[in-house]
Amino acid sequence: THSLDRVVGIDPSLGAVMAARRVTRQLGVEALFVVGDARFLPFADDTFDSVFSYGVFQHFSKDNARQSFCQIRRVLRHGHTAWLQMPNRYGIRQYYQHWRRGFTPGEGFDVRYWTPSELRQTFEDLLGPTHMTVDGFFGLGIQASDLDLLPWHSRAVVHASELLRRVSHRWPALTQVADSLYLEAVNDKTRVPQSTPWP
Repeated sequence: THSLDRVVGIDPSLGAVMAARRVTRQLGVEALFVVGDARFLPFADDTFDSVFSYGVFQHFSKDNARQSFCQIRRVLRHGHTAWLQMPNRYGIRQYYQHWRRGFTPGEGFDVRYWTPSELRQTFEDLLGPTHMTVDGFFGLGIQASDLDLLPWHSRAVVHASELLRRVSHRWPALTQVADSLYLEAVNDKTRVPQSTPWP
């Protein structure tokens, strides 16, 4: 999350927060870290200008994820943007992983699989106008910035993912089979959310 004057990171694990503090100090980045639960964000309404999450909500149950999205709506200013990465159930590798698991919903830290239409509808219902783009193919968390850390065979996967991601700008239908998606949602507080994850 990002407010006018500072970047704020949140994680339920004290150990993760301590590690993040060490890394930001090494990089010379100023940030504040909070131990907290995304379902009950410990911030006042309209605190932040932007919200970013990568590789987090895919591990939440869908009800818990929706509850967290409602919290994002609350703490994010009207007209400002949330960028959230999510898995695609129909992704080339994700569909295989879900099949191996017997198409069960998952529990604990398991990845929860969302369809592109389910993601778009959820974000538009709970936040506002949403644009969906490709983050990557053939897995989750595949980033070109990691190329120098990978063996040659893994680099080939990253290059293929990057090529398909670029092609998806011209052929958006590829979004439907990407493994990892970005949802860019503009918070519209003038609308009443169409659904909430609790009674």
